[in-house]
Amino acid sequence: MTDERAERYRAIAARDARFDGQFVTAVRTTGIYCRPSCPARTPKPENVTFYLTSAAAHDAGFRACKRCLPEATPGTPAWDVRRDAAGRAMRLVADGVVDREGVAGLAARLGYSPRHLHRVLRTELGASPLTLARAQRAQTARTLLTGTDLPVADVAFAAGFGSIRQLNDTVRAVFATTPTALRRRRPAPVGTATAGDRVHLDLTLPVREPFDAAGTIAYLAARAVAGVETASLEGPTVRYARTLHLPHGPGAVAVTAGPAVGPGRLAAHLELSSWQDVATAVARLRRLLDLDADPVAVDTALADDPVLAPSVAARPGTRVPGAVDAHEIVVRACVGQQISVAAARTHLDRLTSAAGTPYPSTIDGLDRLFPTAAQVADDDGTHLALPARQRRTVVDTARALADGTLAVDVGADAADLRAALEARHGIGPWTSGYVALRVLGDPDVWLDGDAALRAGARALGLPDDASLAARADRWAPWRSYAARHVWQAAAPRSGRNTP
Repeated sequence: MTDERAERYRAIAARDARFDGQFVTAVRTTGIYCRPSCPARTPKPENVTFYLTSAAAHDAGFRACKRCLPEATPGTPAWDVRRDAAGRAMRLVADGVVDREGVAGLAARLGYSPRHLHRVLRTELGASPLTLARAQRAQTARTLLTGTDLPVADVAFAAGFGSIRQLNDTVRAVFATTPTALRRRRPAPVGTATAGDRVHLDLTLPVREPFDAAGTIAYLAARAVAGVETASLEGPTVRYARTLHLPHGPGAVAVTAGPAVGPGRLAAHLELSSWQDVATAVARLRRLLDLDADPVAVDTALADDPVLAPSVAARPGTRVPGAVDAHEIVVRACVGQQISVAAARTHLDRLTSAAGTPYPSTIDGLDRLFPTAAQVADDDGTHLALPARQRRTVVDTARALADGTLAVDVGADAADLRAALEARHGIGPWTSGYVALRVLGDPDVWLDGDAALRAGARALGLPDDASLAARADRWAPWRSYAARHVWQAAAPRSGRNTP
């Protein structure tokens, strides 16, 4: 038995929930696959096969366990850690690219032919792009069937299926039951409603514990753009809401965490223009809040350093917030260069008020969408009180994003993305690193020269000069998370983004 296989077998023998979502366990004698923490009797080692994805288990002829529901787990953190084609592809599949653009569109985004991409994913993950997308549709369908009263026909199209028959066939293949039978096993349903031309949906999102919800939302609250985002950090329950650009129209989402919701989960309310955006909205929300991270692995590694150990103990489960819109993060990063977080927020408030599209949401405090790259370019820096050179950087970069000259999305290669950004006038390593950290969820970014990191280093007794980057090397491959702890040490002293 290999070391990796032995480790996974120990995890299922211990029913270790920390590994839920990181792999599934398929049992040859039963034809069923489970999450690692499944309470069923531990199978014999010779009867077990481990798969990185549920799609691979489906493809091998296994069906999901009805007892542990392996589809209802947090996602796999490996897709952010892995910088290869498979990891990039999985991020795009989660965002719904296969459903919207087909396998050819997915391959084009990654720079491969469809045949080569199929070969890569088969080799690395044991499943084809279509099988991976099908597994995601099945997961979305299960969530809607068990958590809402949405009619089955609407569930089919909301999950991305082309027909009710496709939904029925997939549910039978994956869950060994029918959609109506799956719905009968649910607890009391959460209601859904339609208001005018919008649809509303309440969901519960699984989270890998521990999760520093207050710290994550506080980070977003400090950067919240008026009308686009709201946040509440009062009391034990925390809440964050924002508007969204989605493939089938604008929308909004509000998420709540705290004792009232319960451990290991968040409550999310979605407001959408189309049911077809359910899976994409959920995937983007999970990326924004970094819900699929492996906090135990991160905290264990960083706690080995006595400098960070107190912060890790005080804030277990610290996350690195991601993005719901890649172009938005690029604009934010260009505006925020060399100025404080508060100043950047003021500039972005003004820009959004002038250039963003009004969106009167039913969620309190939300009334506008963050401007698209095209809208930022059309504004031509008129509402940005920045130095002329920086305004030109913002406008030129937005124009390049709008016309496709500069491609930035969750499937980008980190090194290529940073090189493309830094090749542009006015963009340096700090900005490209910040974009990689937020858009790609890169767990190992260190923003060398960042003023807040230097202030935090001084507070922690670390060097605040050029040697700090070398000192940070010992935190690899989790330097993005280490930076969050160092930033928190600097919070009372500095809020400046300065390379």
